[in-house]
Amino acid sequence: MNILLFNGSPRRRGNTDLLLERIEAAIHQAGHKAEQINLARLDIHPCTGCGHCETEGVCIFKDDMTPLYDKIDAANRIVIGSPIYFCGITAQAKAFIDRCQALWCRKYLLGQIKPEREYRRGYMVSVAAADSGTIFDGTRQTVRYAFDAMECTFSGELLAGGVDGKGAVAGKPELMAEAAHLGQTICRKS
Repeated sequence: MNILLFNGSPRRRGNTDLLLERIEAAIHQAGHKAEQINLARLDIHPCTGCGHCETEGVCIFKDDMTPLYDKIDAANRIVIGSPIYFCGITAQAKAFIDRCQALWCRKYLLGQIKPEREYRRGYMVSVAAADSGTIFDGTRQTVRYAFDAMECTFSGELLAGGVDGKGAVAGKPELMAEAAHLGQTICRKS
């Protein structure tokens, strides 16, 4: 199984990072490979809405996003992780998702749908200092649309509200256990 974990957090050893590490460890324990990609360390140009992908199916920018299209195309499972900044995903995660417009264009404008993609699954991991019931709503909607463009079915999430302070999730065994459980769930074939 080919599993990608996109880390949208710019903070090393922060809460999103620690949860994704635990998910990845559970995936490895289940005998599968996973690749974690830290979006904050990549040079991804923001989408400019130029329309090139609408006719060509590819983005006009050639940067660190370019090889990610092939990785996304080859993946069976994709995880997008991001902390909440001002009620949404980080700028790094948003730039990545916006550049998935090329995938959306391939699917919806150019009709390049691959029917065998029904087995592909997408999962969201998000952490917020706020504990409001609606704090994750905008992020969930953004990630759902990204997975649709990637031809993945949104299949689960790990949401950690009320978590403040760098690395605070490490002191919350129930959250770390949820992360391990999500890693195991991701590895299931159905």
